[in-house]
Amino acid sequence: MSNIFKCLNIAKNITTLCQSVAIKAAQSNTQLLSAARHVLPSVVTGTNSVRSLHSTNVRYDLMEFFDDPKNWPENEVKVGRAWKLDELRIKSNKELHQLWYILLKERNMLLTMEHECNDKMELFPSPERVDKVKISMNNLETVVRERNTAYHLLETGETGERPKRLVSNIIGMRSMYKSSEHAIPSHMNKKWFKTRSFSYGGHAVRKFLLLFREKLYNEKRKARVRSRNNVMMLLRRYPDLDLNMLRNKYPDADIDKLIRDDKIRGHFVPKF
Repeated sequence: MSNIFKCLNIAKNITTLCQSVAIKAAQSNTQLLSAARHVLPSVVTGTNSVRSLHSTNVRYDLMEFFDDPKNWPENEVKVGRAWKLDELRIKSNKELHQLWYILLKERNMLLTMEHECNDKMELFPSPERVDKVKISMNNLETVVRERNTAYHLLETGETGERPKRLVSNIIGMRSMYKSSEHAIPSHMNKKWFKTRSFSYGGHAVRKFLLLFREKLYNEKRKARVRSRNNVMMLLRRYPDLDLNMLRNKYPDADIDKLIRDDKIRGHFVPKF
């Protein structure tokens, strides 16, 4: 009996010790999290001294999802333009990281305000702000992808992007398919094989592809005709128009051939 009581006392002491250690660890983690909310990672200067970078005061309320109250009754809010690629390429990775979260926060706020205005049937001031933020985020993502591609090409000789290949679906329409990792090979994955059956055939499929290609050809032909008519109209109205500008704007039209056409000369009365 004495051995049993000794074992129970030892187990009780171990349980108490584990609980105290867990409480101390939780307290230390809470202190670290509270400190991390107000201080960014430290920066070591050239003089071996550590300087902390403090961020702005963070509000933990739902008003972060809404615009400044002074802009609510306004019909127009004055804002700047979107970020350009050349402006983003000269920034460091840290600055791009910070700018991404600023734009993300701004986009969430604008989408919330747009939804609230639609719900209240009111006018959303300056809706082009959403487009400017989206353009800036797309340009930022393009710059980051360029840097990642350059790094992977330098280190491994590959782009680092997901491999893509041109595949045909069950009705013969071709599209780009991005490869992804799977736990088992494709020939053993029956579910994936059923959804990605790239073989096609049959009279109905061939007829559909014939009509589909004819539709694409007619759309391209009509686009070429529209470009040619626009160029002829511009040359008829403005004979001294810059030809290089026309070539850049209408690459499908043969500018040199249209210049020699009689239709661009227009109708005029000869002088006697």
